[in-house]
Amino acid sequence: MSVADRLVGLVRAGLPAGQVVGVALSGGGDSTALLHLCRAAGLAVEAVTVDHDLRPESAEEAAKVAQDCAALGVPHVVAVWKHGPVAGNLMDAARRARSGLIRDWARARGIGHVALGHTRDDQAETVLMGLARQAGIAGLSGMRPCWTEGDLVFHRPLLTAGRDELRAWLRGRTVSWIDDPTNEDVRFQRVRARKVLVALAGLGITAEGLAGVAGHLASVQAALAVQVRGAGRHMTESAGALQVDPGLWREPTEVQRQLIVAALGWLSGGGYAPRAADVLRFRAAMQAGRDATLAGCRYRKGWLLREGRALGGPVDPAQVWDGRWRVTGPVGEVRALGAAGLRQSPDWRRVGLPRQVLEVTPGVWQGEVLLAAPSAGFGPATATVAPSFNAFLLSH
Repeated sequence: MSVADRLVGLVRAGLPAGQVVGVALSGGGDSTALLHLCRAAGLAVEAVTVDHDLRPESAEEAAKVAQDCAALGVPHVVAVWKHGPVAGNLMDAARRARSGLIRDWARARGIGHVALGHTRDDQAETVLMGLARQAGIAGLSGMRPCWTEGDLVFHRPLLTAGRDELRAWLRGRTVSWIDDPTNEDVRFQRVRARKVLVALAGLGITAEGLAGVAGHLASVQAALAVQVRGAGRHMTESAGALQVDPGLWREPTEVQRQLIVAALGWLSGGGYAPRAADVLRFRAAMQAGRDATLAGCRYRKGWLLREGRALGGPVDPAQVWDGRWRVTGPVGEVRALGAAGLRQSPDWRRVGLPRQVLEVTPGVWQGEVLLAAPSAGFGPATATVAPSFNAFLLSH
């Protein structure tokens, strides 16, 4: 089988036929190859390019991608990340923004499947970064080939394809791509991992080999995930928080650890697990019944919940608050209930939930006047968290 046939075969096997597939198209070699491979496989495609607006050239590059798509007859949209100064981890913030913009675009277009151009080189770099943070099995299993977020399915059909062979395939078809200079900026961990991978070749440690290791560990993780989902019975969801049953501590240590990591991810929306050492310290505090905080979450008196200072800011009722909550009710501003809101909810004790749980649920406010607090049983409003914790466990 030729390289071209193998690459087209990967796309055919990894993406659904008979449906429009969205392609996340940066204009780089990997995503450009993905777009052209989708067309070679006979798939109907649309594309979206996220302009992160972090470099002066980014708008011009996005416009070039739009021109190329127009020449191919591929419907295309440029989504711009509108931001001010970015504090903290720039790459993580950009990744979150990109993911959100892609989801919004796909849903607006009625697209149910989105393809991403990650390769086995990305997989190998992910394994190296996992080693650097002392990740467990889940963190060393690499990137998932497919996963679901609500009504949207994401696919990585090129995880067993090499970056160099994709570029060779493009050259053979005289297709150009854009080289992003940030891919050479050693301030970013993934770039450093890429350079380390080159240095490791002398030991016989290659991208293909590390991707293979990730595949083996992914098989182990899939089996372990069944146990983790079963252990989910030790965490009961109420008002966006989780009450932890002492039976959790009778589960194997790795099952405990992974369930706690999943709970933190569900509560905070974090895309990456905290460092292994931090999780172990947090787990030890939980088991001992001590208060502890990690990744924007808090453990207190048998409950895992959001940390108050990490909660999202005010939003309109039509928007999702803190990345999880949808609130319907009177017109006002949705923000954390807090201690002030609880004081304005006269019957909050009747709902049977602790003060610390209710204070990090949403309230509908008009200035300093509380109009509704759904979780505290006050006012004409409802509030739901999506996905539920059980659904989150099933999808991870």
